[in-house]
Amino acid sequence: MTTLDALQSKLGYTFRAEAMLRQALTHRSHGQLHNERLEFLGDSVLNCAVAGLLYERFGKLDEGDLSRVRANLVKQQSLFEIAQRLELSQCLLLGEGEQKSGGFRRPSILADTLEAIFGAIYLDGGFDAAQVSIRKQYEPILKNVDPNTLGKDAKTLLQEWLQSRKIPLPLYAVVATHGAAHNQLFEVECCVPKLAIKVLGSGGSRRGAEQAAAKLAFEQAQALMPASVRKPRKSPARLDGNVPGDDAVVRPDAVVRSDAVVRSDAVVRSDPAVAAGPAAVESRRRAQAA
Repeated sequence: MTTLDALQSKLGYTFRAEAMLRQALTHRSHGQLHNERLEFLGDSVLNCAVAGLLYERFGKLDEGDLSRVRANLVKQQSLFEIAQRLELSQCLLLGEGEQKSGGFRRPSILADTLEAIFGAIYLDGGFDAAQVSIRKQYEPILKNVDPNTLGKDAKTLLQEWLQSRKIPLPLYAVVATHGAAHNQLFEVECCVPKLAIKVLGSGGSRRGAEQAAAKLAFEQAQALMPASVRKPRKSPARLDGNVPGDDAVVRPDAVVRSDAVVRSDAVVRSDPAVAAGPAAVESRRRAQAA
């Protein structure tokens, strides 16, 4: 099996015109017939196919979240990782200078080549064929994707996590800077007072240092507090308003008197003297005494 045959097997598509695949693998440094136009086309094909996958898979995500997840899945780093899995570096056609400078390892070249390949599949076999190939590359990735966090930076994740638990937002402060003005290293402290979290992060910019500190704080916060705490379930109320397990059971049509349950349709027999009132009771008592 040739290198191109192995690549087509991994792509899940066999080209009818293999010359189209060769063009998709050709960098502009190699010759005039290169892959840049195919890359332009493949970028749109990829975005449409991934959008369809996300629409099918995540039925509850709104437009904003779908766009965020898609942007993360089609960015250069994600395409570079797929290209590495496909071993595209073994198939690239590069100019001599680009080859010597390590262009076959460069993320931008590999990512662009992958887009060009998807564009070539579209031209050779149509959108359905391209969609099938793209689905094959992305299905393993989507199995491990958390759409609620993918593409969100550490500061956003920490803020949302704290807000969902009604914990005050973190405080950031630059505590030190090192190096010359054109090559500074920032150290930023991130504090979450309520959780007694205080961590340091460093980076080449203030924003980068804040993100590094937020990442550490987020990890500590998750370790301190479980992601979700189960609340005790309440016993369901009965139709009569009583909670199961109560000792007394009262019928809806009952009249309650002095802890006794008396049916409203019952006939109550009583002493006539008692029914007549206190004066009759006193007369009867005197008569009995005489």
